[in-house]
Amino acid sequence: MTSPDRATLETVLRQVRTDDHAASVAELGSLDAFMVRDGVLHVALATDRARAERLQPLLPALERALVAAVPGSTGASVILTAHRPASTAASTAAPAAAAPAAGGGHRPLNLGGGKVGKAATGPQPAGVGVVIAVASGKGGVGKSTTAVNLAVGLGLEGLKVGLMDADVHGPSLPRMMGVSGQPEVRDGRLIPPHKWGISAMSIGMLVEEDKAMIWRGPMVMGAIGQLLGDVAWGALDVLVVDMPPGTGDAQLTLAQKTALAGAIIVSTPQDIALLDARRGVTMFEKMNVPVLGVVENMSYFCCPNCNHRTELFGHGGARAEAEKMGVPFLGEIPLLADIRASADEGAPIVIAAPDSPAGQAYRALAHTVGATLRRVLEKKQSGS
Repeated sequence: MTSPDRATLETVLRQVRTDDHAASVAELGSLDAFMVRDGVLHVALATDRARAERLQPLLPALERALVAAVPGSTGASVILTAHRPASTAASTAAPAAAAPAAGGGHRPLNLGGGKVGKAATGPQPAGVGVVIAVASGKGGVGKSTTAVNLAVGLGLEGLKVGLMDADVHGPSLPRMMGVSGQPEVRDGRLIPPHKWGISAMSIGMLVEEDKAMIWRGPMVMGAIGQLLGDVAWGALDVLVVDMPPGTGDAQLTLAQKTALAGAIIVSTPQDIALLDARRGVTMFEKMNVPVLGVVENMSYFCCPNCNHRTELFGHGGARAEAEKMGVPFLGEIPLLADIRASADEGAPIVIAAPDSPAGQAYRALAHTVGATLRRVLEKKQSGS
């Protein structure tokens, strides 16, 4: 089947109403994002907590109506995501009236050393509760996939979330989130696209996808500073930063530019990856950044035909290393083809296949991290 157009889906949202016919789905929420995968239509509706209680009972009827309205669909899955009004980002970042910049309202971030707006001068972007980093000691361990699914999972936990792709040399967030085109600029500030319930920004949204980012350290540090300070993130509970691999300039810049509330280290089970993970933990500890825990990615492979479990890279190494270093172990993520497929198709696995082993693992990770962040936010708000 082909992907339906947005107008068709919005028509269905207007048709499905509450039992008393007082409100339609369209009046209680808005269409955030949608995709088709294996014949199933996945839809994300943005709403707030108060209206979510009225929307939840309507989801079964809405899913049936969507299947009937979209030829060739074998099923539909609807999720509710946290809603942040589009005006919030602009009003938080710039009190002046929000209006597109001259020349169509779209222009790329200045990568030549100049500034689009003010540089990040405070401990963190205005309106952002806490900033956390997702890092790894080496590349190829699934750090970006973990960052994306964690961020979207935190949104499903009810938090207002932003995701910043600081992996300047290999920005993968646009492809994984299914975001294309350049972000809008208002009053000299970039407006991050909102999809799958979160706001997201990446240097990959500002340059051609096949362009090589051959930058030295100062340029990388400048780009990260601009992504922090020149983006109108708005009111967020948490900003998740997908760090580049390693322990270099980018990590130091982030620690200097913002008050990191914590870092999550992603590793695979084999010894060589664990050595690099250990370096990552040590680096953040030296910068006085709390390590929220270690995630073991590609922990095991589960055969899709016979469900036999194979530990291709060993198993349990990250858990043992976390215990040795005295930091929390946050969980195991399996190695599954669905994770790769969903990322290529622009929908995180927590959206595309929430009931799969990987979807459940990422949701469990988000639940654990979300509980920690809520405690940090409560403590911060109380001033203790």
